[in-house]
Amino acid sequence: MHPALWISKTGLDAQQTDISVISNNLANASTVGFKKDRAVFEDLLYQKVRQPGGQSTQDTRLPTGLMLGTGVKTVGTQKTFTQGGVVSTENALDLMVEGRGFLQVVMPDGSLGYTRNGQFTLDSEGNVVTVGSGYPLEPAVTLPADYQSITIGQDGTISVQLQGQAEPAVVGNIEVADFVNPAGLEPRGENVFAETGASGAPIVGVPGLTGLGQIRQGMLESSNVSAVEELVNLIETQRAYEMNSKVVSAVDSMLQNIAQNL
Repeated sequence: MHPALWISKTGLDAQQTDISVISNNLANASTVGFKKDRAVFEDLLYQKVRQPGGQSTQDTRLPTGLMLGTGVKTVGTQKTFTQGGVVSTENALDLMVEGRGFLQVVMPDGSLGYTRNGQFTLDSEGNVVTVGSGYPLEPAVTLPADYQSITIGQDGTISVQLQGQAEPAVVGNIEVADFVNPAGLEPRGENVFAETGASGAPIVGVPGLTGLGQIRQGMLESSNVSAVEELVNLIETQRAYEMNSKVVSAVDSMLQNIAQNL
């Protein structure tokens, strides 16, 4: 196989991956708490025809070498955990983390999941659970059946106004978890991330303290995807794909010319 064909093939594969990442970002432009991805690429091994610094004569060395690249590969996707926009709602159980940190939920297997999506509701027993999948908030919070209103403070303190009582009653506290390397978290879908060895252990604490974000009641964090930025990236990726295709066509024409004239 002609080397240029293989090199262009790796370029086409890389651009296809980039388009998949961009399309997923655009598809989740309206997903609450979604964090955009970007594809990470690196060049492949080089064929060393002449080693830089090699001895050309007894007294001289080669100032440059002859190194032929063999293409590109996708080595990963990286989440960008910048703060999304603020959406004000009328729901008292809609929560937003302003700053660093994640809300904790209990997954079906008993492990903890971490999310920036603060859309919560109540189940049949009064437990605070996620709207999408019904995962309980951690630490667990159960509201009494006769509560009149609920207030969630910036430090995560949950208090309710009960019928016939003048003072509100504290029924629980929300904790926020942060990670040394949030980009190392594993996205599991359903707006939930899982801890990995790359992310480090969760650092759990009171919202607003030790660098953790504060809780905002009645607000949601929108996706941090910029549609304009993604469309520009899409155009660049499309053009790069077309240029790699042109190289394949050019090599094909060269080989065709050789086959016809020899």
